[in-house]
Amino acid sequence: MNLPDKLPECWRAVMEQRELAETAVQLQRFLDQERRSGEIFPPVDLVFTALELTPLNSVRVVIVGQDPYHDSGQAEGLSFSVPDGVRIPPSLRNIFLELQQDIGQPQCPGGSLRGWAEQGVLLLNTVLTVRAHDANSHRGRGWEEITAAILRAVNDRPRVVFILWGAAAGRLREGLNDRHLILHSPHPSPLSARRGFFGSRPFSAANEFLRKHGYGTIDWTRTAISTTGCGSEDLQDR
Repeated sequence: MNLPDKLPECWRAVMEQRELAETAVQLQRFLDQERRSGEIFPPVDLVFTALELTPLNSVRVVIVGQDPYHDSGQAEGLSFSVPDGVRIPPSLRNIFLELQQDIGQPQCPGGSLRGWAEQGVLLLNTVLTVRAHDANSHRGRGWEEITAAILRAVNDRPRVVFILWGAAAGRLREGLNDRHLILHSPHPSPLSARRGFFGSRPFSAANEFLRKHGYGTIDWTRTAISTTGCGSEDLQDR
């Protein structure tokens, strides 16, 4: 996989910045070696799904994650999202719980958030690949510099909502333009969700800001509906 060639054209200029040239070369070598020695997630054709579904000129909201899910069949190139039919992970269950409380989402969504991405919600992990069954294994290999450049490009847009969950994502707020709406709360993980994530109402706050500035609102109910792993007990905080 040649990294710049795999990027959608509207994002390619970000990767082609001179200061990222050596980073991209070193990251490419690392990923090639990782693929020769074992499995990495997401599959190569899904690494840039977030950028493919959400062109730069359509970004209205950014939700920042850390690195992809590291178990088989979970990662699909979107932060917090899993393919339909895959059991919903605990943090995503809590996101859906907050969505229900915030806007009265009546249905039990499937795990894929592609419907959000197609409306201009950039679901970006700061690290875009991971070694199978080894969380954070690709941290510090260059992805952070590339995704930071992506966020800088988004920061140059007129007005965007940045939803930052957890301490790591919260550190990204330094340097964001104050014309944007920055919503920072604890992470939706079961370890921290009751420390301020629940009740933070990010979805309605994002729509209020977008509506105020004439950008149209996000239909947060636009997620695939699935019955797999999505009974009422599965949507409880754990």
